[in-house]
Amino acid sequence: MGIKQRVQKGFTLIELMIVVAIIGILAAIAIPQYQDYVTKSKWGTNISDLAATKAAVALCLQNNAGDGTQCQTAAQLSITALPQPKYATAAIGVVGAAGKVTVTYTGTAEVGSYVYSADWAVDASGTKITFTPVAADTIPAKIAAATLR
Repeated sequence: MGIKQRVQKGFTLIELMIVVAIIGILAAIAIPQYQDYVTKSKWGTNISDLAATKAAVALCLQNNAGDGTQCQTAAQLSITALPQPKYATAAIGVVGAAGKVTVTYTGTAEVGSYVYSADWAVDASGTKITFTPVAADTIPAKIAAATLR
């Protein structure tokens, strides 16, 4: 009679621990990146919710020779109401000044409670609106690049 060979049926404890450690490392890297991705996506929605207002502000600034004080209310902008971004805790605030309009609102806790605050102005050519974040703006660049606001 020959020697019987043992056939392995399953995994050893070390093998299982290695697999769990690998999954843990991958999760530690992936979860924060996924959360940033979701927040970035929701801030994209907030910013795109302002599209009609951006066009109205640009037109108002052009029609009023860059006088932002004439572009602070929905009526002055010729729109029915100032928008409420989907992930914002309060309606946008619009403050006009010479050559610009400053738009500000705070995101919900779901999107990090960051503050959007940017000066909107017509560029030198008079055909394009520019957006410049101001000191009150707290959105990190990894969430929304300054050029996209």
